[in-house]
Amino acid sequence: MPIPSTGAAQRPAALLTATLALLSFVLPLATDMYLPAFPAMADDLSTDASGVQLTLTAFLFGTAAGQLVLGPLSDRYGRRMPILTGAAVCTLATALCAAAPNLGVLIVLRFVTGFSGAAGLVVGRAVISDVATGAAAARLFGVLMALGGIAPIVAPLAGGAVVSNAGGWRGVFWILSGASLLMFLAALSFIPESLPKERRRPGGVGATLQAARSVLSDRAYMGYTLAFSFACGALFCYIAGSAFLLQNVLGFTVSQASVAFSLGALTATLSSTANTKLVGRYHPRLLLRIGLAAMLVATTAALLVTLAGQLNRVLALGLIGIAFLGIGQVFGTATALAIERVPHAAGTGSAVHGTLQSVLGGVASPLVGLGGEDTAVPLFVGMAGCSLIAVLALLLTRGGTPPPGSPRDHMEHSASAAM
Repeated sequence: MPIPSTGAAQRPAALLTATLALLSFVLPLATDMYLPAFPAMADDLSTDASGVQLTLTAFLFGTAAGQLVLGPLSDRYGRRMPILTGAAVCTLATALCAAAPNLGVLIVLRFVTGFSGAAGLVVGRAVISDVATGAAAARLFGVLMALGGIAPIVAPLAGGAVVSNAGGWRGVFWILSGASLLMFLAALSFIPESLPKERRRPGGVGATLQAARSVLSDRAYMGYTLAFSFACGALFCYIAGSAFLLQNVLGFTVSQASVAFSLGALTATLSSTANTKLVGRYHPRLLLRIGLAAMLVATTAALLVTLAGQLNRVLALGLIGIAFLGIGQVFGTATALAIERVPHAAGTGSAVHGTLQSVLGGVASPLVGLGGEDTAVPLFVGMAGCSLIAVLALLLTRGGTPPPGSPRDHMEHSASAAM
């Protein structure tokens, strides 16, 4: 891995890679590890399913805001300070979550956790662009994306084990606080300042908003980005409602529900891995259509079965599995096709892409709890509705011409690199 002479050369590449991987792992861990605790949290905090799901909404909104603010700040002031500050605040806020006296305080603290934790995600990616290029950068991004797929598999299992034992839901946040502290110590020890002063850019958030206007005006970019974001909305509907579906509706224990959730995440990860091979043989747009079609068919079927009163464990897990197969095909291809549209502002395009994902996920999460804790109808309405809008968003991409410097015959390569 090529390392510039800005202090990074003295650091072992393996330790830097491991630290960047840890930065990308903690945020999805904080998203998924406490999901098995939702029913217990609702009882302990004297609220309902929608109230508890607001903690996830606040976290996602915080992550969205953090990406928009901390990314430009790192371009202006360097990488090390935002990462260390973010990790320190994230550690403290997560520890305070464990001691939150009521739902309102927990919601505020989850927003702060998402905002500060976003530093590891968005600034960590910027560090990779500073210290590596070409194949080395592609390998690093591959490691980070692989860990991003592992976290949703491991986190619910670990969270379920903690909730089922003496730790309870507050114990989950103590463990997450320890993970954030480890992230801070690793960043302090192994991440140098990778952006020299002569390469820093003034402008901050204002410059980012100006660049955002240029990418938002590209219709095809918006089509692919909205398809991606609403597919994420469907996923977050399931994330927010999965504990109530699996435990209250289908009758699984906490441990069994954690395993079932992890199997869904594993299905999406395997589908995404297969997608990296398929994209070399088939056009990314075709794979995107197939993935979205699978999501729409599976979630609509699940909704119809639920409305007919015929939902059972086999049907629920089978249809959710098909939806996750589709999700694995959508995420990488939609991202590659969107960023390929804006080569002149790829960084800003990536930030807008990620921010819309978090915002839509945050909006969708509390809605699935409006019907109560013992019904799956709102969950599947949300998943099917988001899947339908994602399919319709592809209409915006028709008739678009590639921007200068981004010919169509390079699209497959772009998709492979993005994944």
